[in-house]
Amino acid sequence: MVPRDDKKILLDVGSLGTVELEEYGCFVAVYDGVAPELHDEVFSAVEKLFDLPLEIKMKNTSEKPYVGRHQPFIPPLYEGLGIDCANTLEGTQNFSNIMWPQGNDSFCIRIGANGEANGVEKYYESLNEKSTYLLRMMKYRGPEKNENNVGFESNTDKSFITILHQNEVNGLEIKAKDGSWIGFDDPTPSSFIIMVGDAFLAWSNGRIHSAVHRVVMNGGSKARYSVGVFTYNEGIIHVPEELADDEFPLQFKSFDHFGLLHYYATEEGSKADSTAKGYCAISNP
Repeated sequence: MVPRDDKKILLDVGSLGTVELEEYGCFVAVYDGVAPELHDEVFSAVEKLFDLPLEIKMKNTSEKPYVGRHQPFIPPLYEGLGIDCANTLEGTQNFSNIMWPQGNDSFCIRIGANGEANGVEKYYESLNEKSTYLLRMMKYRGPEKNENNVGFESNTDKSFITILHQNEVNGLEIKAKDGSWIGFDDPTPSSFIIMVGDAFLAWSNGRIHSAVHRVVMNGGSKARYSVGVFTYNEGIIHVPEELADDEFPLQFKSFDHFGLLHYYATEEGSKADSTAKGYCAISNP
């Protein structure tokens, strides 16, 4: 990621998505390197994963907030399972061994192939060597009669960048600056949403806002499945000097990314209008 002369932020993909990043905190990237067959195989594996007994899925735990199994609502439409250090074979294998003690090499192959083939590696180059990656698999079931259709409340990701891929069921909505909600409709096997998280908001000195999004299930009883790669940084994140000047003063202190995540897990952090501002904002006179 590099600043342009006019201080706008660009991703390594060049000018693609710049306007969308500034207006919505995200953009849709199309990568034709994903074969439809691989797309189908990945989501078939994810569906079988969520069909496992609850007592097995409950073993997906972590000391890091929101990294293991996550199901925040009752009655829940949403359920998430996470693979920490998902960019390594060891991370994927450890998760598979917990879910399938008898072995399931097919799951590791399919999920690992998706991580390599979906083109996300091109976005990793701009992050430093201390980055770590969480792969979260998510299921949103259709609401039953008289049940709320909100699959996930309005929120922002706490990652640096999120790369999201999903099946054909609609539901994701992005909030525009004017307060309106824009649905991501008709997803394809080659479409990926690149979404800015709160860590990027702070790193960019507030020049790029994190994408406010939610999931609303209006498509009947069919479940929505998605796979997201969430980028975190194990070191201290500093705002580049080029992004702060007299006209645009420094707004954020250097911060620990996992400290931001732990802050969000507190009562104060969960109620903050902006996690990044609540955790590491500078109060300028």
